[in-house]
Amino acid sequence: MMRIWILVFGFCVAPVFAQLPAATQTAVDETAAKILAQTGVPSASIIVVTGGKIAYVRAYGDARLDPKTPARPEMRYKIASNSKQIAATAILLLAEQNKISLDDPVARFLPQLTRAQEVTIRELLSHTSGYQDYYPLDYVAPFMIAATTPQQILDVWAKKPLDFEPGAQWQYSNTNYVIIGQIIEKITGQPLIDFLRARIFEPLGMHTPIDVGREPWSDSDPGGYTTYALGPARAVQPEGNGWMYAAGELAMTASDLARWDISLMNGTVLKPASLHALTTEVGLKGGTGTGYALGLQVSKTDGHRRWGHSGGAAGFVSYNATFPDDKISVTVLTNGEDGAASRIEREIEHLMLAPVTDPEAALSLQHARQIFIGLQKGELEETLVSSDLKAYFTPQAIADFSASLGPLGAPSGFSQTASEGRGGMTVRTFRIQTSSQSLNLSTYVTPDGKFAQFLISPASKP
Repeated sequence: MMRIWILVFGFCVAPVFAQLPAATQTAVDETAAKILAQTGVPSASIIVVTGGKIAYVRAYGDARLDPKTPARPEMRYKIASNSKQIAATAILLLAEQNKISLDDPVARFLPQLTRAQEVTIRELLSHTSGYQDYYPLDYVAPFMIAATTPQQILDVWAKKPLDFEPGAQWQYSNTNYVIIGQIIEKITGQPLIDFLRARIFEPLGMHTPIDVGREPWSDSDPGGYTTYALGPARAVQPEGNGWMYAAGELAMTASDLARWDISLMNGTVLKPASLHALTTEVGLKGGTGTGYALGLQVSKTDGHRRWGHSGGAAGFVSYNATFPDDKISVTVLTNGEDGAASRIEREIEHLMLAPVTDPEAALSLQHARQIFIGLQKGELEETLVSSDLKAYFTPQAIADFSASLGPLGAPSGFSQTASEGRGGMTVRTFRIQTSSQSLNLSTYVTPDGKFAQFLISPASKP
């Protein structure tokens, strides 16, 4: 088993304003050591934010294997596609100045690209444009070793036919963000990294970010490593200059990426409407959700709202997640290409998030069962339902419920399967098991505990 170095870095780089409980600190350390050993990834730099403040700063393992160099929290790691949310924020800052709109066509800035009049800025940012990805592989293809330019990337990949109609599908494409970077530079008249430094990094006290395609990667920075099958970590050939660009050009310390997370929680960079746009799921034209906003994956974990992204560059993987309502974030930067970053982040995430309590669940389950059994008998428990649901249950409806459910007999199983909020009510779904059939029950429960919906359907077979 590889030896894992655990280093604590002092206040001069990442001021600690909160403190994790000792047991949680130990659990984080054990998680990182275990997963690095299992995967063979050389090192990880980890920041945990709680209460909106940096609470834990650690580096584990070796930043370089030859000569062996312990990882330190002040080291930059390549964050790759975690750069996308920052590029999206840059667009929104320009939109706040009325220099661009999310609904502008690409043709306003780059008319020479395929169907530029039909693709919008929002579709670029949300990966719903149809432009083909220039970097879909999880390794550096031979042609990517030589340097390139954004224009060369666009000339090859953004002038091909679209992979699908704009807005009709979600398909991750780094090409979208090369276009975004070029648009930002056209509007501002300066390199993308200069705009990001002036408008985002310096105001937030983020002093370590660099553009890896324009600024040198030194021997004091971590080396990038990969593994072949189950073999040992090997030094990896990085992409040539220019290939990462706005799709993933940034490197920084974990502390600075955590400062970015805190700024999102607190809304310190963007106006409320812009922050809402950045973090709200973009739907397809047919109404299907994508799970993606603007440079951010958006979801819920055990009822906790979650903004996150991963990032992969040659020899580096990052994973970053923010829970805005809980004022928690977890940042994991690694210098290996295995799944260590995501595994470490997920385990720490579960350590940090207390289960969401649902004090009304037991009573709602009891009442749902009571209503169900009553309807089997042709009776409605009127004290447990809203006036709307009482009106829904006409004599015909009650008769049909009774005729179809009564013969099934008393339920042998009755359990809640999901719960979420909607329309000021709690949506609760239940699975009902009888001797001969499984049923789904869809309900809405009002704040005073009454059922406003009670719909039965056959459960799908596994």
